[in-house]
Amino acid sequence: MKILFVLTSHSELGNTGKKTGFWIEEFAAPYYVLADAGAEITIASPKGGQPPIDPKSDEPDAQTEATKRFKNDAELKEKLSKSVKLSEINELDFEAVFYPGGHGPLWDLANDEKSIALIQEFLSAQKPVALVCHAPGVLINVKDANGEALVKNKQVTGFSNTEEAAVQLTDVVPFLLEDEFKKLGGNYSKGPDWGSYVKKDGLLITGQNPGSSEEAANLLLDTLKK
Repeated sequence: MKILFVLTSHSELGNTGKKTGFWIEEFAAPYYVLADAGAEITIASPKGGQPPIDPKSDEPDAQTEATKRFKNDAELKEKLSKSVKLSEINELDFEAVFYPGGHGPLWDLANDEKSIALIQEFLSAQKPVALVCHAPGVLINVKDANGEALVKNKQVTGFSNTEEAAVQLTDVVPFLLEDEFKKLGGNYSKGPDWGSYVKKDGLLITGQNPGSSEEAANLLLDTLKK
């Protein structure tokens, strides 16, 4: 079972002068769910090398069992520091793809032509695509086989407007994921803020927030076993 993880290479939080990147929990929890189930995981990012980590995801209130495990996992940290360039990735080498969130993907992966093409290739080859928190935002420019927005008429979720307001970044992010999905005709729904909430529509799996990352990974695992 070979699974691709795609992380952001974007580190600037808009014009705030603050840093962003990927969210540790949303990478670590799914990684361990899948790796512990025997998956062979490749990590990629647009620029390759060390993907930027959102500093807020390293703060005490963001810690979970998975993030603590990651902190002590020298082997995984080393692997992460050598992420493969996305341009070198071939969909044929993998059975599924997982996109962890953090705010970074809204800036780079949402507009990355290689990422857009990869998602289209995975789905057309009947391979599952899972995305968590802000990562579902990378779908906004992805089209289906008919040239329509991929999310149109699909059951999807992702970081909600109320959650974005709670972290006070409504006016900083390039777009609000909930609004964008609705604009594109997606059947967006959400659970309570910060609780686990995951939607599956065919081979597309989306999770709402950091708390949804483990459930999304387990759903991906179940999908691969069928």
